[in-house]
Amino acid sequence: MKELNPNINTRQNPEILHESCDPVLETCASAQDFKIEHEQLKNEEQEHEEEELRRLLLPNVEELPDIPPSAVEANFTTFFAPDFMKPGHDQYVHRHANGLCVIGLAPTHVAFKDKGGITSVDFNVGKSDRSGIKVTGKRKKNAQLFESNTALCKVCTGDSSYIVRCCVKGSLLEVNDRLIKQPELLDTMLEREGYIAIMMPKPADWLKAKASLLSLEDYKKFRTEL
Repeated sequence: MKELNPNINTRQNPEILHESCDPVLETCASAQDFKIEHEQLKNEEQEHEEEELRRLLLPNVEELPDIPPSAVEANFTTFFAPDFMKPGHDQYVHRHANGLCVIGLAPTHVAFKDKGGITSVDFNVGKSDRSGIKVTGKRKKNAQLFESNTALCKVCTGDSSYIVRCCVKGSLLEVNDRLIKQPELLDTMLEREGYIAIMMPKPADWLKAKASLLSLEDYKKFRTEL
């Protein structure tokens, strides 16, 4: 910055004063420009975040499915074990992200083809009554380890009876004892209140079981009547 000569009258020489203030004015202008540019960038980032939030909360209507997914479809991955141990003994395995497996009868199970439908469910199979198993605590105390071919219950119709099995090797955490008094749940709410049992396989056992199961798409191809 140029020094002002105290002997020079700036009132008589305004050009000298203007020249001396130029660097200060330039600095102020630069600071103001930086502030404006910073505000613009901040606003652009905020608009981008708001647009992204709107995209997540308000998806494109054209991308939505015609029918909303059910609770099972939204929270589980479904696999199937067709002809498990015997022809027509089709079962499903709903696999949750936490590792739990819900076991039940597939809609193509031979029991649903019998006249009169399913009349009773009996958990007293093998050497123990499965409905008497009570698992407690985070460590799943009292849980019994069963093989994939272990019997869970017996489903009876007017003409015959069918053994329902675990499908996966793991700990039996729970059986749906409501089916004892309400076997009709197998007909009316098959994949929800009509499930048979809940299993917890170890990761290695699950991978082994998964290799022998069918995905929903492959199951539909296998059972063309669906």
